Amino acid sequence: MVKIYGYVDKIIFYNESNHYTVMEIECNSKLVTVVGNFPMLKRGEYLSVTGQWVEHSSFGMQLKASHFEVEVPTSTQGMERYLSSGIITGIGEKKAKLLVEHFGDQVIEVIRYNPLKLADVPGIGEKTALSISESFNENREVMESIVYLGTFGITSTYAMRIYKAYKENTISTIKENPYKVIDDVPGMGFKSADTIAMSIGIESEDPFRISAGIKHSLQMCYREGHMFLSEESLIRNGANLLMVDLDLVEYHLRELTLHGEVKLQIIDDQRVYYSMPLFKAEENVANSIISLSNFPYEKERIDIDNIILKFQEENNIELDEIQVEAIKSAVLYGVIIITGGPGTGKTTIINCILDIFKRLNYQVALAAPTGRAAKRMSEATGSKSTTIHRLLEYGFAMGEGNQSFEKNEENPLEYDVIIIDEASMIDILLMNSLLKAVTLGTRIVFVGDINQLPSVGPGNVLKDLIDSNVLEVVKLNKIFRQAQESMIVVNAHRINNGDLPILNEKDKDFFFIESFTGEKIKRKILELCTQRLTKFNFMEDIQIITPVKKGPVGVHELNSALQNSINPPAEDKAEKSIATTVFREGDKIMQIKNNYQKEWDSIEGGEKGKGIFNGDIGFIDKINTEGKKLTATFDYDKRVIYDFEELDEIMHSYAITVHKSQGSEFPVVIMPIFSGPSILLNRNLFYTAVTRAKDMVILVGRKQFLQGLVQNANNIKRNTGLRQRIENNIFIEQGYDD
Repeated sequence: MVKIYGYVDKIIFYNESNHYTVMEIECNSKLVTVVGNFPMLKRGEYLSVTGQWVEHSSFGMQLKASHFEVEVPTSTQGMERYLSSGIITGIGEKKAKLLVEHFGDQVIEVIRYNPLKLADVPGIGEKTALSISESFNENREVMESIVYLGTFGITSTYAMRIYKAYKENTISTIKENPYKVIDDVPGMGFKSADTIAMSIGIESEDPFRISAGIKHSLQMCYREGHMFLSEESLIRNGANLLMVDLDLVEYHLRELTLHGEVKLQIIDDQRVYYSMPLFKAEENVANSIISLSNFPYEKERIDIDNIILKFQEENNIELDEIQVEAIKSAVLYGVIIITGGPGTGKTTIINCILDIFKRLNYQVALAAPTGRAAKRMSEATGSKSTTIHRLLEYGFAMGEGNQSFEKNEENPLEYDVIIIDEASMIDILLMNSLLKAVTLGTRIVFVGDINQLPSVGPGNVLKDLIDSNVLEVVKLNKIFRQAQESMIVVNAHRINNGDLPILNEKDKDFFFIESFTGEKIKRKILELCTQRLTKFNFMEDIQIITPVKKGPVGVHELNSALQNSINPPAEDKAEKSIATTVFREGDKIMQIKNNYQKEWDSIEGGEKGKGIFNGDIGFIDKINTEGKKLTATFDYDKRVIYDFEELDEIMHSYAITVHKSQGSEFPVVIMPIFSGPSILLNRNLFYTAVTRAKDMVILVGRKQFLQGLVQNANNIKRNTGLRQRIENNIFIEQGYDD
């Protein structure tokens, strides 16, 4: 083993996921190649490295590091070089020389512990002195924190997030209770915290660990769309996760309940548990819906029939009875739900409702859950539509779910009517935020398709509202003549009714290509995208939608194959690797986390704003490897700049899951058909995928599996209490002290 001291001269290669680094260190005026696992080092850092010499077949002698430490140089010459390296804010070559000349080998001690003495040096004031000390100490703290967290397998990206949360208290906080990171640091989950905890000797029955495990078990059920878990399931899941006795989990669950961290309720004679945020959201949605439905809305003194007749004449259309009923209900009732599949006239109804309320000089807001859905709504109505988030003027949110909006009970929306499209996508948290900002007397029209998949987030809000029988609901079932010309529309309704789709009719828009294995299906999809559908722009017009993430026809493998075919490596295209993913200039990507604070600017209009949301699709314009920035454009106009440490917020989107496709519409949809778990491959999912297509659907796979897809009507039942809460208008409070 040898030990060398030197300055980092150049970082040749750095793998962020495992910290593997190849760098050159200047040691005794010579450059030495060093390889090993290092955290995020900077040029100019002074290190001691222990390791063994090895000879690489291509690159010659290298020092393979087994241990390193960040050091402070001991010679005055070394200190001067270290201080002038640019690592410390406020010190260049001139100031470094003056500081070393004035304080000699004590300069580092002065910077760390007595910074005001730096002001004795001409040209350095007290403000600059404190800034220099703060920068020096922060660099030391950051490096110590990254090195410490790196021993537990925490990447530099997440180590920096943890440091930003706790600053100089990072190491002490982790040692005291590593499970704090779950709540305080976005992206850090129970498994990472538990790995740290076990490594530093925290006992398996430690109260912090048991409480964190219980809350994690609840969190896992929310990711599947549930609002709560039964007491039996929560205790069992927690005990299995933590590998402890059931009694211990039950005891700590009782403690969490008594301290108000979880909520115990009785639903359908069963003891169930909510997290407090979801409990409060569901309770408020129920109360708001009841209040709005009971509010005595003033009856408009207008001739609705005459206005509807004029609308038909002006637009050269004829509305049927059920459409007229929907339009009248929107005027007569405070809250109404209009649900129907493609081709049933939902857009026509929205336009007529909009026309009536404009004639009444009402202030009307149009909104949808996603940017793409809002854009389609604007195009269909000729009126401005926005996302619900922007309507509510979103603010800061730490992590998923903790949404903060400027519009709320104290600062409500100032509209007479709010029309919401794609309402099936609204989860309980967003619905809660929306209803908080609505005053009594405001009319709300929810428009959606109850047969599509429910929201990605927790709850099954639209279905629960319909099933509660409290609100006026109009169900559209008739396909209009013009829509009947589209086999996409016809087949969507056939699928929804449990019938097989009609395939491969001449001059139609719904096709099936037989292919028998996962690999062959993947190759056929590649062939379609690169050779057969050449009249379409692949990037903008064609979307592969698949039910699964893994396997040959899953999102990951399809994205990799499509990237290599459609956007292969090239000398003029910069790249950035994150673990096994390679992002390349020109790639099609999707935002996969809500980032309410992410700034963007409009390429054409100069408008600026904040917020990029889960499901937004865009393209990578530029990757700056030196500046560690990635620039992307969403919705053809919204330019966003990501730091490399934020790249876990995006993924390739040549292929996406059915859930991620909700609220979007694409000219061409290609979907693999294969055998798989019935819980994933069901009618609801198939229907949702097909209805994303505007001009063409191409199914690739085995026809025999179509029957199973269409006949499997067993959708996953979500644990929700909204319907019961609205129906009963009261819930049984349950506590352990009864």
